[in-house]
Amino acid sequence: AGCTFEEDGDPNQCEYSHGEDDDFGWELIRSYMMPHLSADLPHGSYLMVNSSQHAPGQKAHLVFQTLSENDTHCLQFSYFMYSRDGHSPGTLSAYVRVTGGPVGSAVWNASGSHGRQWHQAELAVSLFWPSEYQVLFEAVVSSERRGYLGLDDILVLNYPCSKAPHFSRLGDVEVNAGQNATFQCVAAGKASEAERFLMQRQSGEVVPAASVKHISHRRFLATFQLDEVSKEEQDLYRCVTQSSRGSGVSNFAELIVKEPPTPIAPPQLLRAGSTYLIIQLNTNSIIGDGPIVRKEIEYRMTSGPWSEVHAVNMQTYKLWHLDPDTEYEISVLLTRPGEGGTGKPGPPLISRTKCAEPMRAPKGLAFAEIQSRQLTLQWEPLGYNLTRCHTYTVSLCYRYFVGTGHNQTFRECVKMERNANRYTIKNLLPYKNIHVKLILSNPEGRKEGKEVVFQTDEDVPGGIASESLTFTPLEDMIFLKWEEPVEPNGLITQYEISYQSIESSDPAVNVPGPRRTVSKLRNETYHVFSNLHPGTTYLFSVRARTGKGFGQTALTEITTNISAPTFDYGDMPSPLSESESTITVLLRPAQGRGAPISTYQVIIEEDRPKKLKRELGGQECFPVPLTFDDAVSRGSVHYFGAELPASSLTEAKPFTVGDNQTYSGYWNPPLEPKKAYLIYFQAMSNLKGETRLNCVRIARKAACKESKRPLEVSQRSEEMGLILGICAGGLIVLIILLGAIIVVIRKGKPVNMAKATINYRHEKTHMMSAIDRSFTDQSTLQEDERLGLSFMDTHNYGNRG
Repeated sequence: AGCTFEEDGDPNQCEYSHGEDDDFGWELIRSYMMPHLSADLPHGSYLMVNSSQHAPGQKAHLVFQTLSENDTHCLQFSYFMYSRDGHSPGTLSAYVRVTGGPVGSAVWNASGSHGRQWHQAELAVSLFWPSEYQVLFEAVVSSERRGYLGLDDILVLNYPCSKAPHFSRLGDVEVNAGQNATFQCVAAGKASEAERFLMQRQSGEVVPAASVKHISHRRFLATFQLDEVSKEEQDLYRCVTQSSRGSGVSNFAELIVKEPPTPIAPPQLLRAGSTYLIIQLNTNSIIGDGPIVRKEIEYRMTSGPWSEVHAVNMQTYKLWHLDPDTEYEISVLLTRPGEGGTGKPGPPLISRTKCAEPMRAPKGLAFAEIQSRQLTLQWEPLGYNLTRCHTYTVSLCYRYFVGTGHNQTFRECVKMERNANRYTIKNLLPYKNIHVKLILSNPEGRKEGKEVVFQTDEDVPGGIASESLTFTPLEDMIFLKWEEPVEPNGLITQYEISYQSIESSDPAVNVPGPRRTVSKLRNETYHVFSNLHPGTTYLFSVRARTGKGFGQTALTEITTNISAPTFDYGDMPSPLSESESTITVLLRPAQGRGAPISTYQVIIEEDRPKKLKRELGGQECFPVPLTFDDAVSRGSVHYFGAELPASSLTEAKPFTVGDNQTYSGYWNPPLEPKKAYLIYFQAMSNLKGETRLNCVRIARKAACKESKRPLEVSQRSEEMGLILGICAGGLIVLIILLGAIIVVIRKGKPVNMAKATINYRHEKTHMMSAIDRSFTDQSTLQEDERLGLSFMDTHNYGNRG
């Protein structure tokens, strides 16, 4: 059989087809029918692939006819791979598919440019009847896409290949799972030094040869090893040699992986004693492969490091010389033929031998340490001769009276940990008798010891309840009161109160501040803390003391009330400038006491006679904001001319009253020239809903003099009347003084005339200065009265009678 692709060839011998999933097909070339044939192509009839006409990676297959040969034969073919510039036109590969199975890996391949000539290669396929196989040729276009690939003269020869070795029949290999599998492939023929020996799995994996041994000059032994095979590696494998001259292919042999047997069910317990266990193997159902050639029992303590294996030839078995009350794990081992044929232990039977009743209760119960609220006890260590069982429990039971009656008894039993012979009873009460006893028990019995009485020691007092701390905060002091602990646990000898500042809005306060401590006698449960900082949070801790020491501390946080801000104004400063309707003053930032300054206000008040001024009462500042319009509608003598945020006044700044501007919603209207005004500066602090404010008068603006004559005459006449009135009053005072001197003389008392003269002169001087001041004040008062009338006339208060 064969294909020469000549026109006069036997068409029955040349049976080939293209692959179903090909990207393109092989092209049949007959050079004598193509006058414009490329000079790169040889003459003759053959199949060809032009790489330049296809994309990189595209494939074309040529499937040769099915062959079934029961004798030695050779499949010979010629290939052409050429590119004028030396680039690779692609890759040409040959596959051998056995009996319609998977294609698998390539058994031969070539790539690159091999010159403008034909090359011959051979496939020595060693398959035996009834196996059939097909040869597939595959052309893959390279990334360079230059040159040509050709196939010609695919012939089946009835004699051995001279360029590729032939393999002897490859036998199946059977191993147990987890063992190493070894295939030995024997090849006959001439092999080149570049010959590669490979093992191909039917699924496509390739394994290189572990070793190649030359038996003679024409026989080779290639060894392949698969390490620790598993059931998943069971498959068909074949031997392959590869070289540029050809390839040898053996038959497929099977790797058979057997799973060592393992019982499905655990052994069954038939009977248990204190020193033995009787079991049934229960090996009817297994996982894995047979046949079973040996049965064994493996057993060990569940808590022990050792294990033993006993061979068994019956379905029941008795394990002797076991420890009482000990838990054992018992498993069955099964073995099949071959190395590594022993399977994993089957599911274990976990069983325990029986134990006996304890000999007696534990002895030697005594105290190791006694405290006020806990009691540490110890007793003799327990051994097997006492417990007669490895699984036992020791319970420590205790009781004590909580109140005065027996019906108020606290009882508790605590299970001890294994091998423990010491225990601390906690959360007891001081000065209490504790009744204690030990109980030893195992699954077979119980022994109870005698009750022993221990007494706890005294203790420090209990903590003062935080809810009992009551307090009254002021600006610079705090009144704190507390109650005695609910559990004094003895005589209270002292109370200790510690406090320190922990938080303050005043940057001048040191936070956290130094810790101070105050001691009080046992009957004093209150204290007044003074010299504190306003608006500062203090952390107070209160604790009581007995002869044993201090008790727990009760904590509370108390914040003092904030104080009003302070101003850095000495006497009332002079204004920076003044006009008929404005006055410019210097605003200095205030100092917060316990809280930062939140807002500044400028207040303008008409300077009226006292009977018409606002009635401040005990409040000296302006807590209620009042705009100019609200002051006019209410008839108020003052209004807020400006409200300034604290951030805008970090240093002294000038401010003009009456500049007709609006500050935070407050209009600063021009001042009326005919009126006198008092200018106040007010600062406000806020902290946690608490507000404090302070104000200071920083300027006074007098009214401007009017130029109208009638008003001046009236004013002067009023001033003269005031002067005459003051003079008359002075004369009356002098007459009264002289009358008093005459009365003293008549009663016979001597009079120091010199002193009287001095007093008279002093009084005269005082009166004259008073007259001068009265004259001046009277002038101002009359002017203020006119201004007051003008303000009232402006707001429809009517003419004064």
